[in-house]
Amino acid sequence: MCTGKCARCVGLSLILLSLVCIVANALLLVPDGKTTWTKDHLSLQVWLMAGFIGGGLMILCPGIAAVRAGGKGCCGAGCCGNRCRMLRSVVCSAFGLLGSIYCLSVSGAGLRIGPKCLMNGKWDYHFQETSGGYLLNNTQWNLCEEPPNVVPWNVTLFSLLIAASGLEIIFCGIQLVNATIGVFCGDCRKKVG
Repeated sequence: MCTGKCARCVGLSLILLSLVCIVANALLLVPDGKTTWTKDHLSLQVWLMAGFIGGGLMILCPGIAAVRAGGKGCCGAGCCGNRCRMLRSVVCSAFGLLGSIYCLSVSGAGLRIGPKCLMNGKWDYHFQETSGGYLLNNTQWNLCEEPPNVVPWNVTLFSLLIAASGLEIIFCGIQLVNATIGVFCGDCRKKVG
């Protein structure tokens, strides 16, 4: 596969993954689908907006840059124009790597620490001392009185963010290598016309 076609495929995948991260982060803000607990009762990892900022907006940049690098747009004519777009894609992919690493680390911490919930009349991180052990013992999940079903909600969405950001790291790495090859070697597509 030539660098242009590869860039286009990777870019579209990154755009899709960034939208998944944005939606997952938005859902983390409304446990059980209600905004009742949003003011003071969400965990720090939810408020850090790793899915929205890191896995979302910071990945849209390399995704769009990769799609543009894979196209035959009007940004410069011929070989030089495509190499400039590939160079921009290299920089954007490095930026995207930082965002996806941020998303992965914050989501991992959110999964390990657990949600902030009401248990025995006290709002706290009640699963923090288990260092992620609560994930294997789902009988503890019902100990949270409010928000209802917050543990499976957080586990599902943070796991989704971890998987998506892991894929984003892989795709940004692929595009970093692909765009670097595109800068030095050009695109292998034949000119039509």
